[in-house]
Parts: sequence; structure tokens; C-alpha cells
Amino acid sequence: MPRIKWVEDAAATGDVAAAFAQIRAKSESGGVADILRTMSLRPDFMLTIDAASQLHFTDGALSRAQHELIASYVAALNRCHY
Repeated sequence: MPRIKWVEDAAATGDVAAAFAQIRAKSESGGVADILRTMSLRPDFMLTIDAASQLHFTDGALSRAQHELIASYVAALNRCHY
């Protein structure tokens, strides 16, 4: 159970439902990551963070795989399931 209140798929309406749909359309998994769900009470912010994440995880000095590996390692160090 998350400690941060968020909107579940079944309860999503209006701007939240539209934001979830927009995020799912770009997602490789077809889902909304839990880290983004933590911002679902502010769909405008959730979409902004998603856009920043898309930029962050694109290939540049590091590949997307390297970015993901670093993010996973840091999450494990912090014992964070996100």
C-alpha cells in the first residue's frame, strides 16, 4: 500500500484520466509507472514530470539502458520500489 495518496485507474476521471491515457500512449509497457501515479492528484504536474523523464531517459552521453540501470541501483540503495 503506498503512503502517498494517488488516483487508481478505476477512479480516474477528467484531467487525470486524460493524463493517464496520454502517458499510456507513449509507454513501452502500456501502463502508468507508480512514480508518476504519486503525482496523479496534480495531472498537470504529472504530465510535466513525464515529459522531463522522456528527455532524461533518451540516448545522449548515456544510453537509456544505462540511465535505467543507474535509476534502479539508486532505488535499491534507497529501498524504494519506484
